[in-house]
Amino acid sequence: MQGREALVVYDGVFFAVLVYAVGRLGSWPDVVRHFVGRRPQPARALWAAGGALITLSLVFPEAFPLVGWDPLPVVDPVFSLIALLSGGYGLFASPLFTNTLYALITLLVVWPFARVGGWRAYAKELAARRRAAAEKTAAPAPAEPPRSQWPALRHAGQHQAADRLTAEVAGGRMNDVDCARVERMWQEARREGRTAAFADTVLRQGGAAWTHPSGARDLPGRTAHHDLLQGQVRLGRWVPGERGPRAYEGAGAAVDPDTLGTSLLVVGPPGSGKTRHVTAPVTEALTLQALTGRCAVVAVCAAGTPLGPDAAFDVVVRIGDPASVHDLDPYAGSDDPDEAAAVLAEALVGDLDTVGNQSAATALAQLLGPYRAVHGRFPPLPVLRELLEGEPGALASLRAGLAADEHAVMRRELDARMRQAGSATDAGPVLADRLALLDRPAFHEFFGGGTGGDRPFSLRAVVHHPLRVRIDLPEQGHEEVSRLIARLVLAQFHTVVRDTRRPHFACLVLDDATGTVTAESVRRLQRLRARNAGVVLALRSVADVPEALHGPLLGAVGCRMALSGVTTWDGSRFSQAWGTEWVETKETAQHTVFAHQPMTRAIHALRKLVTGRAVTTDSVMTRRVERERWSASQLAHEVPPGHAVLSLTSVRGDQAPPLLVDLRG
Repeated sequence: MQGREALVVYDGVFFAVLVYAVGRLGSWPDVVRHFVGRRPQPARALWAAGGALITLSLVFPEAFPLVGWDPLPVVDPVFSLIALLSGGYGLFASPLFTNTLYALITLLVVWPFARVGGWRAYAKELAARRRAAAEKTAAPAPAEPPRSQWPALRHAGQHQAADRLTAEVAGGRMNDVDCARVERMWQEARREGRTAAFADTVLRQGGAAWTHPSGARDLPGRTAHHDLLQGQVRLGRWVPGERGPRAYEGAGAAVDPDTLGTSLLVVGPPGSGKTRHVTAPVTEALTLQALTGRCAVVAVCAAGTPLGPDAAFDVVVRIGDPASVHDLDPYAGSDDPDEAAAVLAEALVGDLDTVGNQSAATALAQLLGPYRAVHGRFPPLPVLRELLEGEPGALASLRAGLAADEHAVMRRELDARMRQAGSATDAGPVLADRLALLDRPAFHEFFGGGTGGDRPFSLRAVVHHPLRVRIDLPEQGHEEVSRLIARLVLAQFHTVVRDTRRPHFACLVLDDATGTVTAESVRRLQRLRARNAGVVLALRSVADVPEALHGPLLGAVGCRMALSGVTTWDGSRFSQAWGTEWVETKETAQHTVFAHQPMTRAIHALRKLVTGRAVTTDSVMTRRVERERWSASQLAHEVPPGHAVLSLTSVRGDQAPPLLVDLRG
C-alpha cells in the first residue's frame, strides 16, 4: 500500500513541478494579467470565473457531466499523502473530513482566479451600490422644480411673478433670449433690493419686460448652437486622444464672456474657416447676448463678410458707401484733445517705426486743442490734414481765432506747432500723408467731412448701451485704408472701455486684424480683462504682426486658437506660448540572459530550440520628461482640415489646456 500511494504522490509532485516550470518559462502570470487583469469590471471577474470553471473541470471532471477526460493529478496525490501520513484509510470513513478536504482543494484552485478577477473588491463595490440604491429608494430627495417654473422667484416669495413667467414660457410667448434677459434682471434686482419693482414690471409686461431698446427679442436667423442661460456658444467638440484628458471626451468646446474677457487670438490661412467657424458664431452669440442686456459688441469686417444680416445689428457703418446711414466719428465722441490725439496717433502711425506715438500725439494735440477752443469741436479730417501740412492760410486763420486772452494757453500750443513745422523731427508731414488716405473722394462723406445729414456714430456709445455695431471696411483697392480704420477702431475701443462703471461686457471682433496690432495695442490688451472687455483678433498668419510683437501678443491674450494649415513658423510661436508638460515615458530594452548553471543552460538551449530565439529579459525604465504640449511640426502637419488646437483661459484664472477641437462637430 505504501509503495502504491507513494507513486501517486510522486506523480502529483512531478506534475506540480512541471506546471510551475512551464508557467515560468511561458510567463503565464504576465499573460493572465495582460489579457484579464487589464479588463474593466465586470468583464475581468467573468473572464476569471470562466478560467476557474475550466480548471475545476480538469481537477474534478466527474462533477461536469459533459466532459470525459481523466482528472489531473491534484486530488489523488493529496489523498495518498494523507493516507501515508496517517498510516491507513481510516480518516476517509468520515464524510465531514472528506467533504472538508474537497472544499479546501476547491478553494485553493479558485483562489488565484479570485485574485486575478478582483472578486472581493468587485463584491464590495456591488454591495456599496446596492446600499446606495436602497438608501435612495428609502428616502427619495425632493424633486427640484424645473427651471421653466422659475424656482428662484418662488423661493424668494414672488409666486405671482413666477406664475406669470411660467405661463409665458408654457404658452410659447418667451424664447431663450427673454428667459436670459429676465433672469439677469432678477439677479440685479436681488442684488440691489428691488424685488418688488421687479415683480411689478413682470406682472405688467410678462416676457416682454426689459426688451432691448431696438425692440428685437431674437435674431432673424441663427447658424450656431447657443446656450444663452450660460452665455455660451459652441465652436465644436473636443477630440478624444492621447493629449486630451478623459474629462473632455465627448464634451463640446464653447466660449462665453468669461473667456472672451481674456481676449481670443485666431490664426489660420485663408480657407481654414476663421470666419465660418469662429468669428461668425462668436459675433452671433454676442449679438444675442446684447439683446439680453449682457454685452455690447462691435464687429469690424470687410464689406460682404458673412458676420450676420443688417437686421441683427443696431448700427451698421459702411465706410465708403454713400448709402450708409451712419458715419464714423474719428474722435469717438471725446472732448479731451490729448485723448483724441492719442487715439488718432495710434491709428495713423502706430505701425510705423520712423515716427513715435508720443511725438505724433503731441503734434496732433497742438492742433486739436486750439481748433476746439475756437470752433467748439474737433476739425474734420480734411481740415486737420491742411493744418498738419502747415497750410499758411489755415494756420493764420486758426491763430487769429485765439487772439483773446482766455486762449493764451492754446495760442502757445499752436505757436509751438508752427515753430516745429518743417523741422527734421516734425511728425506733421507723415501724419498728413496718412490722413491723405482717408481724404479721398471715395470717403468724402465720412469722418466728419460730409456736408449732408450724416449721422456720426461714436464708439463711446457701447459704454452706455448694449449696442450691436458692425463696421464694414472699404472693398478691395483700399487695403491700407481698411487697416488704418481697423487700427482706429481698436484704439478707440481701448480708450472708451476704460470706464468700468458699465454693467455689461464689451467686445470687439476684428475679422481681419492684419496691420492692427501695435506695441501700444498689445500693452492695452493686457488691461482689458480688468475692465470687463475683450477683443477677438483673427489673423491669416502670425507674420502679419511685427516680429518683435509675436511673443508679447501671444502672452497678452488668454485664449489661443491655431487652425489647420498653419506654417511651422506660426506653430513654433504657439508651441512656445503653450509651453511644456511633464509626462511619463517607458523605455524597454532586451538583454540576452547568460546562464552559469548547467541545468539552466540546458533549459535555455531547449527554449531556444523550440522558439528559435535566444532567451532574453526585458529591462523597463520609467522616466519623467518635459515635453512640448504641441510641437511646431504637429501643429503644421497633424491638425486635420476643419479642426483647430484651442486653449482657453477665463477671467477668474480657470484654464483649459491646448486640445484638438473638431470645428465641424
